[in-house]
Amino acid sequence: MTRRRLIALGLLVAALPARAQTRRVVSVGSALTEIFYALGAEKMLVGVDTTSLYPAAARSLPQVGYMRALSAEGVLSLKPTLVIATAAAGPATTLDQLKATGIEVLIVPDHYDYESVVAKIELVGRLSGKTAEAAAMIAQGRGDMAKLAAKLATVPTRPRVLFLLSMGGGAPQAAGTGTAADGIIRLAGGTNAVEGYAGYRLLTPEAVIASRADFVLVTRQTVEAMGGIEKILAQPAIGQTPAGKAGRVLQFDTLLLLGFGPRTPEAATQLASALHPELARAR
Repeated sequence: MTRRRLIALGLLVAALPARAQTRRVVSVGSALTEIFYALGAEKMLVGVDTTSLYPAAARSLPQVGYMRALSAEGVLSLKPTLVIATAAAGPATTLDQLKATGIEVLIVPDHYDYESVVAKIELVGRLSGKTAEAAAMIAQGRGDMAKLAAKLATVPTRPRVLFLLSMGGGAPQAAGTGTAADGIIRLAGGTNAVEGYAGYRLLTPEAVIASRADFVLVTRQTVEAMGGIEKILAQPAIGQTPAGKAGRVLQFDTLLLLGFGPRTPEAATQLASALHPELARAR
């Protein structure tokens, strides 16, 4: 996140009224929901979107649909005073409808670095009146990230990592720049094996081979959908990469890996240990 964006969000946080106890909040975005729970502010939540699956208790809250396809009627039925959402939420027409009713709608920028996590924690801490808890969480997270950075400064290489979001029914979909996968790979001391485009795109077999990936990174949900890691390694194009030849396929829980919430230091540390075995041996 740029300094200008951080300053703008900081001013927004400072300007928010301190009336946490009267708020009825709908949280749209798994990271935001997780922060409410981590700060002990979950009683403010009256609804969440379908990506809010962690912690498990969040699944018992009323759901307002998928974050990119929200229904104004579903949100309004919960009588919220505040809808807080990441920038991926939409459609814009639904958000405009909600604003027109007088409901406060707060859209939080989501940049895939650790400072964006800090900004989200600070914001929810202010909204919920849990500023001390937020400060403690940030201090712990920054300390963990600093320890990881110090360790990564000692490793000689930045392995090439190919993140595949979907592999069923044809060409695999791979993460380019500006994605959560790209962000977590960089935090863990890796290099995104896909260059030249932003977002997610389908890769041809030739592009998979050309990625020269040292590791293939997937979510556990993708592994389950494919029927196991063996099925991933059986893909002919993957088999021609250094990762495929060495059987280096890493799997992580989706929200842990890509959530960019309170557990991001944990995710980055775990991924770094997998990409750099020498870190584990040095403990």
